[in-house]
Amino acid sequence: MTKLRILDGGMSRELLRLGAELKQPEWSALALINSPEIVRQVHAEFIAAGAEVITTNSYALVPFHIGEERFAKDGADLIALSGRLAREAADASDKPVLVAGGLPPIFGSYEPENFDSTRVQDYLSVLVKNLAPHADLWLGETLSLIAEGEAVRIAVKDTGKPFWISFTLADDEAQVTGAEPKLRSGELVADAARWAAGSGAEALLFNCAKPEVMKRAVDVAASVLKADGAAIELGVYANAFEADTDETAANEGLHETRSDLTTDAYSRFACDWADAGATLIGGCCGIGAGHIHTLAGVLRGR
Repeated sequence: MTKLRILDGGMSRELLRLGAELKQPEWSALALINSPEIVRQVHAEFIAAGAEVITTNSYALVPFHIGEERFAKDGADLIALSGRLAREAADASDKPVLVAGGLPPIFGSYEPENFDSTRVQDYLSVLVKNLAPHADLWLGETLSLIAEGEAVRIAVKDTGKPFWISFTLADDEAQVTGAEPKLRSGELVADAARWAAGSGAEALLFNCAKPEVMKRAVDVAASVLKADGAAIELGVYANAFEADTDETAANEGLHETRSDLTTDAYSRFACDWADAGATLIGGCCGIGAGHIHTLAGVLRGR
């Protein structure tokens, strides 16, 4: 049986909690510019909470957030810094901690219609080159369509490092109440799992959607992967957003987070995901070190 591994949680709200300035459109990239020591501290707190895999703070280091001019001028240095800070925090731990090189959706979160296959590698190549010295594995995360996953596969194929792919799910009322699970692009989770089975990915995850829609996605993916004979780990890291996230671009405004998603409540969801076969479990936006501490204790105690 594959060993359960605990992932970290959402970076941005923890940066805010510790005093970093964040504002749109740059968002978490501002912490790398103005207060990198707080970025390192967030990584360290997630590790102390029980995370065995931490992800670089590279999510906003794309033109969608920092602009084309700044990306061309400072992007490589900021990306390298995000990798170095995560590596330093991991290496300072007295237990093994892996660093995942975070590869975000290049053209915007939850905006699959903006994907441009002719330009995506121009940006992914900068991320991969500058994270490679620091990362143990690659994590293409919050991807809204299968083509984004394929772009990540192509970008990292010559690095010699394993890669994980994490898709964000539609989480409107229909999905919460049991509709066939799908990505935000409208593509079915079953089709994403079939792609993953032949992609060479070591793990297929689902992130940045409501916890209520995650178990069904894991169930469907597990069934597809079993039928295809694919030995791929499954994972989940949900968000704590209050309402539908599809209405606002990810670099405009700030989503409110749910007051009902306590550390205990989130841990109960995590147990359901583990029961469904997920072996990589953590949190996304709004899921802090406290949540990770609680779910790590609960899951390891089972």
